[in-house]
Order: sequence, then structure tokens, then C-alpha cells
Amino acid sequence: MPSVSDTYIENRQRVQPTHTNNYASAHGGNVVKWMDEIGAMSAMRHAGETCVTAKISELDFKRPIPQGDTCVIESYVYAAGRTSVRVRLRAFRESPRTGERELTTDSYFVFVAVDADGSPTPVPELTVDGERCRELRDDALAAEPDEE
Repeated sequence: MPSVSDTYIENRQRVQPTHTNNYASAHGGNVVKWMDEIGAMSAMRHAGETCVTAKISELDFKRPIPQGDTCVIESYVYAAGRTSVRVRLRAFRESPRTGERELTTDSYFVFVAVDADGSPTPVPELTVDGERCRELRDDALAAEPDEE
């Protein structure tokens, strides 16, 4: 069974002029696209199957990512259902010169594992091995938005 740390991915994207809005910061749509792509990779690592986006919760843009900075996407699975996988996603702006980081975007995605016919397919249970896995999972569960 996959563990939280097995699904942990951190990816970087340098914010280029073609990624920006009229204010010379990363266009929100690009940030969401990067988060969705990396989130799907975490979900697929867990499921061992193709995963599709089913839901995005609480997509909070806290601050911009200026052109020239690096957008760091952090992604990991923190819970699994029968066919679904819940993924915590955060984006940070990072200075390419100093490595200084600041949280810019926070969200929770739900992905559904699908088979070759596009039908939902079961996913394995998530294991939580070690202190780091527990901290990541507990942080995600504590901050997860309440479902209405």
C-alpha cells in the first residue's frame, strides 16, 4: 500500500512573461493548471491508475507570484476513499537567487481513479508510515475545508 511520502511531489516552474497577467505576476489560471497537473501525478502514484480531477475545494490565492520568480508546487495524497484520492496542494513563490519561499496558494483537490474505459476503479488504502507522513496528513486534515 502506498504511503503519504510515496505520493509527495515538489515541482518548480519559472514564471516567464507568457505566464503572466497585466500585472506581471503569474496568471491564476496557470497556477491552477500547474497544481492540477502535479496533483494528478500524486494521485496516480497512489492509485496506480489514471486519475481525473473531480473537485477543487478552497482555492485561495493569498499573494501573487512575480514574473522571474519560481512557482513551487507541493502535492501529496492525505486520504483515500473507495475510488477517490484527496490531495493537498500548495503553491509558493520562491526567489531563484536566495531560495526564500512564501505561500501563495492553498487548495484541496479530489481525483478519481479510472480504468481504460473511463469508469471509476478502486484505489488502495493509504498508509501513514513515520512522523513526516503523520505530520503531512494531520496538517492537511486539520486545514481541510468543511463540506457543506
